[in-house]
Amino acid sequence: MRTIVTIACLVMLTGCANQPAPSPAASVAVVFDRYDSTTVIVEGLADRETGRPVEANDPVRIASISKLVMAIAALELVEEGKLEVDADVSQHLGFTLRHPDHPDVPITLPMLLSHRSGLRDTAGYVIPLGESLEDHLKQPEAWYRGSPPGEAPFEYANIGSPVVATILEGASGERFDRLVQRLVFEPLAIDACFNWIGCPQGMADRAVTLYRSNGEIARDDPADRPPNCTIPVADDRTCSLDAYEPGTNASVFSPQGGLRIGMRDLARLGAELLKPAKESVFSERALDELFLSLTANSEAQRQHFFCIYGFHVQLIELSGEECDDALVGDGRSRLGHAGEAYGLRSGLWLDYEAGTGIAYFVTQVPDRTAPDEGGFAFEEVILVRRALRIKTETGN
Repeated sequence: MRTIVTIACLVMLTGCANQPAPSPAASVAVVFDRYDSTTVIVEGLADRETGRPVEANDPVRIASISKLVMAIAALELVEEGKLEVDADVSQHLGFTLRHPDHPDVPITLPMLLSHRSGLRDTAGYVIPLGESLEDHLKQPEAWYRGSPPGEAPFEYANIGSPVVATILEGASGERFDRLVQRLVFEPLAIDACFNWIGCPQGMADRAVTLYRSNGEIARDDPADRPPNCTIPVADDRTCSLDAYEPGTNASVFSPQGGLRIGMRDLARLGAELLKPAKESVFSERALDELFLSLTANSEAQRQHFFCIYGFHVQLIELSGEECDDALVGDGRSRLGHAGEAYGLRSGLWLDYEAGTGIAYFVTQVPDRTAPDEGGFAFEEVILVRRALRIKTETGN
């Protein structure tokens, strides 16, 4: 029955709203344009233990959409003149970053932001406080063996984000969390943080607990948020950033996926990206670099889902492209980023031509059954199509 329903929903844009869907722990969808937003779906519980219903702007760990926020901060730092787009990033790391097989090839910011540096996640991507980012990157398993940086095939790698975040710290002298607050969150007057660092306790108390498909707690229950430790820490270190030196190991902030933000605030970010440069709080150069970075991967490099990718921004559903990236199915392409971790699926997607977008999350989604499964989850496809249909029908 589920397979039949899935096919029916994916074939017709309107079909999903009339079909039974799994009951997730929580889901929120906010539709927006350049100047306004509408919360169209708020369902489920933020915390099953207490029975607390989810609210529209409750903070949730949005996973890899965090990378897009980091990319915006990086490009704003370029605009400030503290970071160069095509320079060797080693100058900001305090050590020479090189592929072990290609020691003469400099690695640049675009290579890292577009997953073409040769880095891969085989050696892991979480480096706890007290451990060395430099030592981690010396492991041969951390690199794609076969092609030099810049020529290596596209390979989605979370480890690139701690490297970029550490580069931003070295270039600015600021801690990563504070840098992103200054360059992204404060100009937009939104409440967000990485790994709960800098967020007030009241915000943490409104967190959406993430549940796996079997109902088990995955992240952000009360034991996993302030005042308890919220960063990865080595066994011989205390959970404190008091002695942390910017530019040494920004993995502790989980820049690859640790952003906590509500959907109304995420929609606010999306709306800003839709605005003309002269109206946006972000610089024209940053916006141009972001959107012009989109590059089509060759047939040999495609990973079903990532057909067209840039500086942590992705284009989906482009006409004529054969890719497993159907989300809305209305014949319009959208750009943004997806999130997937701990039973959550999330997305921030912009229809730039129409000047509209959607920010959403849904929890308790089954894990992938194969590493190359690709595509959007059944649950999020239904949520997005239902949200857009509600918005169209109500006209709000």
